[in-house]
Amino acid sequence: MSGALEGIRVVDFSHVMAGPYASHLLRLLGADVIKIEAPGMGDAMRNYGPDRRYDGMAPAFIAVNAGKKSLVLNLKHPPAVEAVRRLIAQADVVLENFRPGVMARLGLDYESVRALQPRMVYCSVSGYGQHSPRRDWPAIDNIVQATSGMMSLSGEQGDDPMRVGFPVVDTLTGQTAAFAILAALLRRERTGAGELIDVAMFDAAIAFMTSAVVPYLVTGRGLARTGNVGYSGQPTSGVFVAADGRQVSLGVVQQPQFETLARLMGREDWLKDARFATADLRRQHSAAMHAELSALFSSKPAAQWEQQLSEAGLPCGMVREVSEAIGLDGLAERGIKLPLRVPSLPDTEQVAIVNAGFKFSEDSPHIDVAPPRLGEHNEEILASLGFDADQRRLILAGNEPIRKI
Repeated sequence: MSGALEGIRVVDFSHVMAGPYASHLLRLLGADVIKIEAPGMGDAMRNYGPDRRYDGMAPAFIAVNAGKKSLVLNLKHPPAVEAVRRLIAQADVVLENFRPGVMARLGLDYESVRALQPRMVYCSVSGYGQHSPRRDWPAIDNIVQATSGMMSLSGEQGDDPMRVGFPVVDTLTGQTAAFAILAALLRRERTGAGELIDVAMFDAAIAFMTSAVVPYLVTGRGLARTGNVGYSGQPTSGVFVAADGRQVSLGVVQQPQFETLARLMGREDWLKDARFATADLRRQHSAAMHAELSALFSSKPAAQWEQQLSEAGLPCGMVREVSEAIGLDGLAERGIKLPLRVPSLPDTEQVAIVNAGFKFSEDSPHIDVAPPRLGEHNEEILASLGFDADQRRLILAGNEPIRKI
């Protein structure tokens, strides 16, 4: 498979999650991604988590770095910076997520890079943007979940704020950056011009929450917290306990769906009940409707409800653990799991990572190459840039720790 981005080279200075997830998506589409890492530990995600057996190749690192190449350079070492400049001159994309101003101090800001490669697509990812009153504030996923208002949306009215249970801001910011890079590359094909992209985690979070933010912008009133009740606020869009104790999420929000639900559950009387005649009336009598549904759902196991209602065209799904969801049948055909051989893992060489979440009719996103060991491609990349053995030794000398005499 060639991949939609075959021939596109990305020089990736990013680390941890948001930036690496962006370049991961580009790599899944066939781009050549060269990961620039600092001497010593490299990307902090290499050693993320409590199990020290996975140091250097932690699960969180594997998740977003498969198929990339690792070049370890001390960017404060002048020969190493010159090597990076030569690499950038042959690249299409620069991606970085240092604090604003760091790349400028290294002489690798957009204007400096554009002098080397006028067609460069340069993407900076930061917490609050390159030009913002909060540009210098440090930010990680849970901080932006807090400052963006995201933590105020989940749970029931009156509950304490609640963090989404995975680094959603990191992931959506990486996806936003990848989307922006692809748009800039498409524009470059048409105009020949490069682009400077400024992606802020805060901005990406606000955009991601558009269904909660825009109602406030239009009406001046924020959305009420509704817990497991759906966005519609209807009692027929919520979570119910089945006979086996498992929970089922129901998403009946349209009038024809409600009428189908009533007939399927043998409750045609709902269709004549003035309390339940319309969506607005069902919201007004939410407790009564919920009680009726709860009694019915307690009569059958969750899996049976899921299948019966889904086959009838009604949105319904059993609440699953992640381990259950990723084990569902048919995922191989969807290509959502990508088998990967990682020889350095302590327990097993065979693992899997998650794909991009979509398929093409031709050349779908794919990768079958393990994440790189720290500095694995030092010699290969520097040699490909035309540096001889002595020059390579000089460049890499900056990676060695200074010994005290």
